[in-house]
Amino acid sequence: MYKFCPLFSGSSGNATYIGTEHEGVLIDAGKNCKAIKEALAATGVEPEAVKALFITHEHTDHCSGMRVFANKYKIPVYSSEATLTILDQMGHLNGDFPVYSISDYADIGDFHIECHKTSHDVVDPHCYSILLPNLKKVSVVTDTGIITEETMDGITGSETVLLESNHDTGMLASGPYPYFLKRRIMGAQGHLSNEDSAETSVKLLKSGTRNIILAHLSKENNFPELAYNTTFARLTMEGATLGEDYTLTVANRDEPTPTEV
Repeated sequence: MYKFCPLFSGSSGNATYIGTEHEGVLIDAGKNCKAIKEALAATGVEPEAVKALFITHEHTDHCSGMRVFANKYKIPVYSSEATLTILDQMGHLNGDFPVYSISDYADIGDFHIECHKTSHDVVDPHCYSILLPNLKKVSVVTDTGIITEETMDGITGSETVLLESNHDTGMLASGPYPYFLKRRIMGAQGHLSNEDSAETSVKLLKSGTRNIILAHLSKENNFPELAYNTTFARLTMEGATLGEDYTLTVANRDEPTPTEV
């Protein structure tokens, strides 16, 4: 069995480990090195098991811990060429670890990793799909204002998907955020709402996905129960039965949410 484990998920930091106790990859490193090490240990994984680190984009909640973590354990870092340029300018690549650009796929040991463009207000955002040695496909999809056709094509066929369910539109609209920030979050280069996530989950379920993990929930504009119930209700409307046709969980913001795949 393989671990699919969001270590953290939210605006305070994001990181997801995929692999076994002995070998795997990390998607994003948005907390400090100590926090990442402790979260990995809580799932029975040592940092040395991480064979590569893939960065989705340059926002600090996805990359703030990458330099120290990669440097300490000499882990290669992968991201798009444009994102690497920004990361270098930010000082995140200043260390003794290999750096590689990825535009389509990379093979790390027995893991096949594909990247797919997303829609976010950064230079060149991507999400990632991983084909595991047991031939199961999993995907990590956060920080996107919309699910484009390219993104959907890329993640189709995934058995397990970590999917953004950032905000409730009503809470965001009536909440304390300034207008410009509300527009950004709701925009095509912002974040997926609970309703967006629910609609995407319907498409995923019809394409064969069986495990959906809702992620990157806003602390101010969402509740785990609200995100869960929005997607659960939408899938129920489609005639899907929880436990029989699919599983649905919500990733914790500050501690690991392990799943076996």
